[in-house]
Amino acid sequence: MKWKGERKSENVEDRRGMSSGGKIAAGGGLIGIIILLINMFGGENVQQLTPVLEQLQQGQSTEQVQQRELTPEEKELGDFAATILGFTETTWAKVFQENGMTYENPGMVLFTDNVSTACGNATAASGPFYCPADRKVYMDLAFFEELRTRFGAKGGDFAIAYVIAHEVGHHVQTLLGTSGKVRKLQQGLSQTAANKLSVSLELQADFYAGLWAHYNQKYLEEGDIEEALSAAQAVGDDAIQKKMQGHVTPDSFTHGTSAQRIEWFKRGYQTGDIRKGDTFAELN
Repeated sequence: MKWKGERKSENVEDRRGMSSGGKIAAGGGLIGIIILLINMFGGENVQQLTPVLEQLQQGQSTEQVQQRELTPEEKELGDFAATILGFTETTWAKVFQENGMTYENPGMVLFTDNVSTACGNATAASGPFYCPADRKVYMDLAFFEELRTRFGAKGGDFAIAYVIAHEVGHHVQTLLGTSGKVRKLQQGLSQTAANKLSVSLELQADFYAGLWAHYNQKYLEEGDIEEALSAAQAVGDDAIQKKMQGHVTPDSFTHGTSAQRIEWFKRGYQTGDIRKGDTFAELN
């Protein structure tokens, strides 16, 4: 992706290489598997998982206090993330203005290992996520190496851009009131019915990521879209469940299948029309 020399967002807080001094899970193990299954690109699910995390961490946590200098590669990756966030700011300000609204920029926190948020504490095992309580995207950039080596994604910088754009999509849903409506609708529903609404929410965030890519085609290079589609393929509920537990249970899906995630990203990319992203009307 062509990004060097472009504007970097000023709404990025880089906490990498720093420890909060709090307790984090030793290793990961069961905690990592649970969160990866439930919360991959988790949108707003971190708050729901916090009590589970705290219970599982009892008896297997350790104090970690350290600070180190970032490597040149880490610094460049941070610059890339800040630039992509800047691209999303420009795109969504334009889309909102075209529809008679004003866009409010989210923040982004880059962290290593563990992080404290307004939605509770989280570890790197949760993957990238958005916290609606403080309106910030949280990213442990080391996640993308695991996405490539463990889940089979192609890797590449646009895979990271896709994930950032997806999480910003959850911010858009918060601003539009979509997320709040979904949470209210989920109350009192069966788990299966509530999961279907979660799938629609996540697929709409994929649509928004594709819409963002549509508006930024001048920055794309050959193979970039394939990188995004490969990442979407890797984090489908069916792909993750097959990888982690050897079988697929559709009623437990919360993010959509690989095919669905690819389809909605492509729809956003091809249409560039926010009105075409009503995943709720089509899927429920």
